[in-house]
Formats: sequence, structure tokens, C-alpha cells
Amino acid sequence: MSLTELRGLLARHARPDQSTAIDDVLISKVTQSAPPAASMTGSVLAVVAQGAKRLALGNRVYEYGAGQYVVASVDLPVTGHFIDASPEHPALGLGLMLRPAAVAELLLQAGPGVLPPDKGSTPSGMAISDAPAGLLDAAIRLVRLLDQPRDAPVLAPLIKKEILWRVMTGDQGAVVRQLGLADSNLTHIARAVQWIRDHYPTSFRVEELARMSGMSVSAFYRHFQTVTAMSPIQYQKQIRLQQARLLLATRPDDVTGVGRSVGYESPSQFSREYRRQFGAPPTQDAAGLVPAASSVVSQRMKAISGCLGDGPLSTG
Repeated sequence: MSLTELRGLLARHARPDQSTAIDDVLISKVTQSAPPAASMTGSVLAVVAQGAKRLALGNRVYEYGAGQYVVASVDLPVTGHFIDASPEHPALGLGLMLRPAAVAELLLQAGPGVLPPDKGSTPSGMAISDAPAGLLDAAIRLVRLLDQPRDAPVLAPLIKKEILWRVMTGDQGAVVRQLGLADSNLTHIARAVQWIRDHYPTSFRVEELARMSGMSVSAFYRHFQTVTAMSPIQYQKQIRLQQARLLLATRPDDVTGVGRSVGYESPSQFSREYRRQFGAPPTQDAAGLVPAASSVVSQRMKAISGCLGDGPLSTG
């Protein structure tokens, strides 16, 4: 019954931009399947109420569906698509943005010895589990508050904490707990990921990022690949190409300029890597993006979490 009620609530409250009146809470409703598309996940917890999705992250492939939840602990470049979504049977999901400060606060409130000790290993940046009854119940109560605007400002923060706590104490708890630890391997890699996101056009040496993260080069490289399923240079390339596609939607006649603006000094290298990523050279792909430019830019430039927007829960 819990999934049935959650589906009804999500279908009723879904908006085109996935936003809700509750901070950090997103709702996704996808009514058609589409070819696999590249996107970013954001740092998010997503509960799937209906539908199924197949997702590729580096050399890893994930598939998940109704009654499961997905944790993306860092912003990851993924390629994915929904399976058999339709207007009659849309894919539906609830997302909660993960904030390290909120995790740290719960860790402090719990105190020592309450949570299982972390073994010091670095978890993958993406994890999937079946959603326990308590998590689904809390998700339903959170979405119900959209019909209770008087109660939402007081109760929503409490239920969001409950949801976060249930995940922190569940199967994927280590992934989330490490987000709240200032000196965890995951936190160091998350900072490096953010630096690359913020400076994606800029060339860098892995040694510089390792030093910034307080790790040896070999340790940094190993932990980065564990979290993101790719090397730092591969991660940067994914970001560059996805940003280039966004820019081409509004600048289809400036392929060379777009390539240069995202960090490619060689037009031929930009064209070659773009085609490998998106299946068509920049000029040809840009021509197809132009009719939907306003939609592409408005949906993707808002940086809505990919787990509900362009990533694990959406068509891309």
C-alpha cells in the first residue's frame, strides 16, 4: 500500500521543473522512454516509486526500479535511460538533496557508539538498495506536507532528518555517513570533484589534486576511481563534453568557439571526442539541439539533481 500511496502523491504534485515547495525536495515524473543520454547526478537520495532505469557510470552498469532507493554521494557524469515509461505508466521518483552539513549534524546528535563504525574503506559514489518500510513511510509523510502548507515549515525539516537518519543507519549508511566526516576519503574526493566541476576548462595535473586532497598520488587516483568509476582526467572530459552540448544548444554556429570555451585547444580533438560521446559530430548534433534549445537550457542549466532530472530517475 505504501508504494501505491506514494505514486499517487508524486503523480499529483509533479511539476515540469521537478521543484516542490519544500527545500531540497524534488519530484520527477517521466512519461516516455528515450535513448540513453548523458547527464550529472548531483548529490542526492532518490526513492523510486514507479518505473525502472538502466544507468552507466564509467565501466559500471546499474539497473533499479520501484521500491528501491539510490544514493549519489558526489556529482557524477552518467549515461542512462528509463525502461518502458509511458503516459499511462510514468516513471515516478522522490529526491532529497544530500547536504554534508545535515549529515554532520546527525552524526553529532547520535554521539559515539550509536552508529556502526566505518571501516575506513572508500565507498562507491553510487549505491542502490531496497527501500525499507520506515523509509517509504517517511517519504509519504514528507510528500503529504505539500497539501499542508501550514505544517510544512515545521514538520518538513524533521521528516527530512528522519529520512536521512534511516538511510545513514541502513544498507548504504557508510556512503552517506562519510559525507559528514570532514576527514573521510569520500569527503576529500568530493572536494576534488567539485574543484574539477568549477574549473573544468582548466588543465590540471593529478599531482596537484592529490596534494589539495592531502593524499599521495597513488592513493588519490585509487580513491577517485573507486568513487567515480573513472580517472580524474576522464571525469573532466565528461564535464567538458556535457557543458559543450549545453552551449551548442544556443550557439550552434560556433563549434570552434564552444570547444575552446570548455577547454579544447584542438578543434579536431573536440570533434572526435564529442562524436564518441554523443554519437554525432558537434555540427550535426547542434542542428538537432536547436529546435529544443530553450527546453534543454532551462531544464539542464538549473543544475537540478540528475537522480531526478537528467540522471538516475530521468530520461536525460
